[in-house]
Amino acid sequence: METPADPPVREPAAPASSSPRLNTLQWRDPPRWLALGWHDFRRAPAIGLFYGLCFMVMGWALLKVYEHAPAYTLALSAGFLLMGPFLCLGLYRVSQRLEAGEKPDFGDSLLAWDQRISALGIFGFVLLVLEMLWGRATLVIFAVSFDGMPDFKGSLLALLDPDNIGFIVAWVGVGAIFATLIYAISVVSIPMILHRRTDAITAGLTSLRLVLTQTGVMLWWAFLIALLVGLALLPWFAGLLVVGPVVGHASWHAYRAAVADD
Repeated sequence: METPADPPVREPAAPASSSPRLNTLQWRDPPRWLALGWHDFRRAPAIGLFYGLCFMVMGWALLKVYEHAPAYTLALSAGFLLMGPFLCLGLYRVSQRLEAGEKPDFGDSLLAWDQRISALGIFGFVLLVLEMLWGRATLVIFAVSFDGMPDFKGSLLALLDPDNIGFIVAWVGVGAIFATLIYAISVVSIPMILHRRTDAITAGLTSLRLVLTQTGVMLWWAFLIALLVGLALLPWFAGLLVVGPVVGHASWHAYRAAVADD
């Protein structure tokens, strides 16, 4: 009588990872993303100019409110922080269509958010909380340094006065901390939510992991964005008409280069 063979031993299956794989980026990639963003803008200039005009008008509105009613600036900037992802979604959708060899449609870009409103709402709430904390910290710094919030002219003079070096260091330091945190969790989150239909937490953690593991390249990308946007602000925000959509398109290509396909 034969002894029945033992059943084959099966190795336990490895748990599936919910975190997307990240590609290795090179220092030459960020300028290439800008070149691709410029290429997308040239292929759909009318749509890009519409979003660029929105960015420019938002800048004008924020400046006017700060000049005449500084107390309302924080609330308005919070609203713009929520509007920004929706505007950029339209640019991401245009780049997505161009990448697929399709013709971008203006109406389609405006409604890019309609099937992802839940994830975008959660992510927008996180950004809002961070922005409100940033604004509160700024108000505390002003209150401690100047016994209240100065007006528009007073704020500029305070930032240019060498005697206020303590205030300047504190203001820049707090701003750098919050700006870095917001950048780290959002640099590829919004296009990832649009493209992969993932949840807000996974998208934010993937973005943070990208910045933590490839810090040098992502800081280089952040510097290029800050430089271009800063230069675009100088002629009364007019540069945002072109720089805004180009950076938006480029951010899509940054996501596509950084996060590997499933």
